[in-house]
Amino acid sequence: MDHIKGKVIVITGASSGIGHATALLLAQKGAIVVLGARSLDKLEQLVSQIKAEGGQATYAAIDVTQRQHLEKLVALALATYGKLDVLINNAGIAPISLLDELQVEDWDMMIDVNIKGVLYGIAAALPVFRKQGFGHIINIASTAALKITPAAAVYSGTKFAVRAISEGLRQEAGPNLRVTIITPGIIKTNLVDSIASPGIKAQIAEAMDSIAISPDAIARAMAYAIEQPADVDISEIVVRPTAQV
Repeated sequence: MDHIKGKVIVITGASSGIGHATALLLAQKGAIVVLGARSLDKLEQLVSQIKAEGGQATYAAIDVTQRQHLEKLVALALATYGKLDVLINNAGIAPISLLDELQVEDWDMMIDVNIKGVLYGIAAALPVFRKQGFGHIINIASTAALKITPAAAVYSGTKFAVRAISEGLRQEAGPNLRVTIITPGIIKTNLVDSIASPGIKAQIAEAMDSIAISPDAIARAMAYAIEQPADVDISEIVVRPTAQV
């Protein structure tokens, strides 16, 4: 199927991990990618790589906790390429900890990035999609929203919220818009770097070293959802290592 070529796709959290892998894969498949993240240097390097490989890309430094930044990223896509086909709300953080540790600032940040960041992306893209009469929103959840574990209560809560918001949006979307939840398991990313507790950080790092799979697996899942015909909605894809319980 050739339903990716020429699509304009906005990706948040694009400078590393899943976002980085997805930007590369979609550009290789002929998509035009509009990339946002906080790290300007990494975005510049990624866009240079995509262009060197013959792809099309542009970028902006954004913080998904700022609604106007998502509006700016969508506006960049429209101003540069004249449309927006897909928004991928990928940015997320996971500074997990035991509730007894009272890491309230980390709780607040997870809520701001993982929940509000998704809502701000929806708020920026949805009016555009309604006006165009087409569009596709992809939100990144987590298997932490399917199975709760100690130290991940707040993180799981944010990802439960992503799944609830996404399903509600899908039901409201109507026949012309598509909504997909991508639910990754343990993936080789830098999320572990944000964990403050040495014990929990070591535990997660060990799991990543032993069973984590490449971000490319998630990128392929997103490409699969995007490349379907316009009347086919891939509602959710769960991708986890075979070794993950």
